[in-house]
Formats: sequence, C-alpha cells, structure tokens
Amino acid sequence: MTKIIAQLCVSLDGFYSGPRDDEPNWFKSTEAAGFFRITRWVTESMAWRGRQHLEGGEANVDDEIIAESFARPGAYVMGRRMFDGGERPWGEEPPFRNPVFVVTHRERERLERLGGTSFTFVTEGLEAAIEQARAAAGEKDVAIAGGGTMIQQALSLGLLDELELHVVPVLLGRGQRLLDVDLGDREGIELVVERTVATPEVTHIRYRIEGRAPLVLDSRGGKYEGLAG
Repeated sequence: MTKIIAQLCVSLDGFYSGPRDDEPNWFKSTEAAGFFRITRWVTESMAWRGRQHLEGGEANVDDEIIAESFARPGAYVMGRRMFDGGERPWGEEPPFRNPVFVVTHRERERLERLGGTSFTFVTEGLEAAIEQARAAAGEKDVAIAGGGTMIQQALSLGLLDELELHVVPVLLGRGQRLLDVDLGDREGIELVVERTVATPEVTHIRYRIEGRAPLVLDSRGGKYEGLAG
C-alpha cells in the first residue's frame, strides 16, 4: 500500500536550515549555512554521491539509510521554492529519477529531464499534488521532498503517514524550525517510533503518524483528582 512519507535533517534544537532571507544566491544565504551543516553526513555517503555522478563516498550505516530513501519513492511532491532553488544545481539529470509534482501558484509546462525525472506543476494545492503523485507512484511510496514548510503543511492537514528525522548533534540556535505545526490549544499530533538507528554523525528516527488527538489531563494516580475541574 502506498504511503505518504517525508524525511528531513534537523539540528538537535529542531532547525532544518538557518534563518530565511532574500539573498538571490541561495548558496550564500543564511539558510544555506545551517542547511549545509546538518546535511554534511549525507554528502559523504556513497549512495548520495552516486546519484550526483560523483566519485567516492563512504559505505556505512548512514549510506544504507540514504540508499533506502532513494529506493522507496515512486513519485515526489515538493514546494515551488525548493524547485526554484534546485532547478539549476540539479541540471539535466536530477537525482529523483521519478515523477516530481511541484506545488505552485504559477503555471508552467511540464519539464522532462534525463534519468526518468519529470516536473509537473500543480496549481490546485498540496492535496491535489499528492493525489497525482500517488497515481504515478504505482505500488511505491510518495515522498514529500520538501521544503520544511511543505512537510509542516502535510502534518497539519493529516496527509503524512510516516516521518523520518535525521537528528544531527549540533545546535543552530536560530533558523527555520520544522515542527512548528498549526494545532489547537489542547491538541497534539501523536507519533509512534518505528525505528531508531544511531551513528556518530546522526540519529535516524522513523515515526508512524497516528494523527491529531486531544490533550487530556490525567489525575496523576488520583493525587490531583478533582482539581482539574
């Protein structure tokens, strides 16, 4: 059964990049500085480097996690801002090798790239993009590639089945925080840990998303019973 999945690298204090700014060259921005630090372990892996047509890389547990992340999806969904930042660096043969559906307000013709990647621009919103991606994925999963705001939106709307966080042992102090989702005052999103893999560079935690649930006060074993009323 097709799952809607997402993964993202985050710092120990929960940021997936540095603070957002309007620097035209994203690679010189404050965002990029934080992002490059928490994704450093990715670029050292053989699986990632192979997708970029680069030589070298390490074959280890982190590399296996990266290889798995490429193998699972049959289609991707991403935001327009991520596409705009990646279109030129990805070049004529992007690393996705599957259909990608870009959520945007600006219409654009479908792009075909080498290696099996295509970009379809969806102006009807995230849910419509996910449905098109699900149809294209066959029996494989649909991965929300990002950016972080797109994953936040999917969490808030209850569209994600699984979230994997790659937690890097660094404190960024400020930046764009992933898990600032839109919830009510007495409401939470419940998750269940399905897998934890720890290495010196990063801890990989995979969660199954159970969904929204009310935050209910308990009696602490009867000691505070009656006080909540």
